[in-house]
Amino acid sequence: MLGCGKEEGGYSEYVCMKCGRDLRRVAFTCKSCFCLSCSKGYTDEFVAQVSRVLQPGLRYRHMILTVPEQLRIHFYRNRGEGKLLCELMRCGYECLEDVVSTALRHKVRIGAIVVVQTHGRSGHYNPHLHIIMTSGGINEETGKWLELGYFPYEIIHKKWQYRLFKMLREVVPTKEMKSLLNELYRKYPDGLVAHVTRGKVPEQCRGLAKYLAKYVASPPIAIRRILSYTGDEVTYWYNEHRTKKKEVARVDVVTFIGRMVQHILPKGFQRVRYYGLQATRTFKKWIEAIKDGLRKVGRSVKGAYEVVACKNYRERYREMSGQDPLKCRYCGGEMDLWRVWHPKYGTIYDEWEKIKAGKYERTAESEGTDAGYGGCSVWPPAGGVQLPLFTVRA
Repeated sequence: MLGCGKEEGGYSEYVCMKCGRDLRRVAFTCKSCFCLSCSKGYTDEFVAQVSRVLQPGLRYRHMILTVPEQLRIHFYRNRGEGKLLCELMRCGYECLEDVVSTALRHKVRIGAIVVVQTHGRSGHYNPHLHIIMTSGGINEETGKWLELGYFPYEIIHKKWQYRLFKMLREVVPTKEMKSLLNELYRKYPDGLVAHVTRGKVPEQCRGLAKYLAKYVASPPIAIRRILSYTGDEVTYWYNEHRTKKKEVARVDVVTFIGRMVQHILPKGFQRVRYYGLQATRTFKKWIEAIKDGLRKVGRSVKGAYEVVACKNYRERYREMSGQDPLKCRYCGGEMDLWRVWHPKYGTIYDEWEKIKAGKYERTAESEGTDAGYGGCSVWPPAGGVQLPLFTVRA
């Protein structure tokens, strides 16, 4: 993160191939999901990803399943492996499928987009699940779609407690865990906390994806919440869940960094997972039954959700500043990739070397054709190019 956006971390170099007067270096970013600078790009990517998997005609509900404070230390100790978090995500899906089946009095398969989040509002380690689930499911025995009208909020707390504790007994089969779970059963006789968002989540794809992205595709602490930094201490604020009031925390810089890096997930860990009907193969199997069921409850199936394209650096820059970063400041021409440099591998792409090697030279075979310069129809650019005018840096 400290080297994010700095040239010593690598860069791409763009040059105007029309007049040769303008040069722009675009430094590489760290692309971390909790980097305050890269979070915008991560959010755009997340929105695009979710929009591609939403199924037409279905309604969704937003659920939040939490883990008791006494159990969080076990997830923290195993955060480097990711096994407990994987089981937690599957456990959350199975719990909601059980709840919906109980409410409909039929065993059904639902669809769910499960996202794990490890940080709370204060930055402490607090693993919990955000789940977008279908408001209904398919009865695999009868092949019929069953719509969920009323959601049984009162039973989800006990169901989640049972499923979570059962999973922990199997994954962490120690006497310490068994004793702790027995104690928690006595302490929470009414089950665990599970938040159900009031009303329905947005039905349009863009709104639904952004609705979920604001919960999961953001860094542990937004930069606007940092009040001051003295070099030794960091002061930031957060909204406390219990008191519903704004709290201010002041910690030393090492503690603050620790609260950030503890939320780094294992390399290759998939924090967004799709279960049941949200899995492409499963949905294709039951698509006709789902469409038939939706028509019977008076809802038409309209085409497909809008697919939101993932934005690249140029599009995001243009959207935020109103300027095109890859347009020449002198002639307005399109700037092309000239050089790519990496701190570990050195220069991995160099257009100047390709030019010197004769990439664009006219060949006998290409005489009289449009691709007269090494098979490239765009060279030389309109108006010619004067190579001595290029600013080639060492």
